[in-house]
Amino acid sequence: MIAGFTILLLVLLALGLPVAFALGMGGVAGMLAFMGGESALNQLPILGYKSLDDFVLTAVPMYILMSQILLTGKVGNNLFELANKWLRHLPGGLGIATVMACAIFAAITGSSVACAVTIGAIAIPEMLSRGYDRPLVLGAVAAGGTLGILIPPSIPMILYGAITDESIGKLFMSGVVPGIMMTAMIMGIVVFRSRHLEREQAASWSERMEELRKNIWGLLLPVIVVGGIYTGVFTPTEAAGIGTIYSLIITFFIYKSLHLSDLPSILNDTIKNTCMIFAIMIGATLFGFVLTILDAPQALTNTVVGMQASKWLIFVAINILLLFLGCILEYVSIIFITLPILFPLIVQLGFDPIWFNVVMLLNLELALITPPVGMNLFVLQGISPESKMTEIIKGVIPFGAAMALEILILCFFPQLATWLPNIVK
Repeated sequence: MIAGFTILLLVLLALGLPVAFALGMGGVAGMLAFMGGESALNQLPILGYKSLDDFVLTAVPMYILMSQILLTGKVGNNLFELANKWLRHLPGGLGIATVMACAIFAAITGSSVACAVTIGAIAIPEMLSRGYDRPLVLGAVAAGGTLGILIPPSIPMILYGAITDESIGKLFMSGVVPGIMMTAMIMGIVVFRSRHLEREQAASWSERMEELRKNIWGLLLPVIVVGGIYTGVFTPTEAAGIGTIYSLIITFFIYKSLHLSDLPSILNDTIKNTCMIFAIMIGATLFGFVLTILDAPQALTNTVVGMQASKWLIFVAINILLLFLGCILEYVSIIFITLPILFPLIVQLGFDPIWFNVVMLLNLELALITPPVGMNLFVLQGISPESKMTEIIKGVIPFGAAMALEILILCFFPQLATWLPNIVK
């Protein structure tokens, strides 16, 4: 029965049905089969309401709104200029500046797509005009954009916490060190691949300090949001609201890059993205309810544990599953489909849930740049239409390998993800 409903879900997805509706239809079919028409119809609104009845989820639309405000307010463009002034004289300086701008913007918005769009739109033409290899440029922007889901604040971390009841603050903290590592690895690839290019003239210290002065308000945003959470001044949900208000203030009154006429489109995009995520949540709850009736999580855990296989062999299989799903689904769907089933197994095998959060996010980073439906691949083709998809895919291969390497490193040194949460605690 479990296999049958899984096949039903895959068939609905293969037919092109949106993920939320494929999950919802599979769940409704199972409820009608096991509960009967009247009971199933009574449960539908209750489950739909319950799936969203979580104060933590209030942070999701707020972080999306904050991201849209900063995107429209061109804060990312300013951050790229700042990174360029400070880093362009280094080997592969413009590439390093691009990745650094992605990391900073990721720490501000928590959105991979917004990061890739904002930084890519200005960085791609600049890097190409200075002789950088096109696949390298496209790969660096695509990989840099994925940092949005690893470096806190991160929407996938909020969803992970909502499903597993883990502390959002600890989840945020677990991504800091791995996020810095991933940023350094991406920079290293850029430097190695562009070492033959002539270095640019260094900006004067007065130019650097002037650019820093102009961008100090934007740089303070992650300090306020993430620092406030780490120090216990406010919760992650409160931080989302404070960050949104702060974003409005700096874009309206300081940078003056946002106008009242921009608000309708900002709110419209926020509503669309929020509804997409919440619709998937409702569909996943309905489908998960059927799997719970079938006792799927416990059955999977008992079967795997009964095999008496090495827990690391099982871990490799989980990573392969996540990578496969990343080739056909976006990360929100993967979280809601797999996590309710995999989480009990991870706990039973003795893996740290906070550590697994980072491992899962690294797999989701891979999903963003993995064909055929890697979201950042299509984003890049949208902002650079003259680039071929083959060039984009060729460019992301070394960066995808770096992400796989970091997963391996975390297996040997899980403290990289758990050290900071434990220290702050």
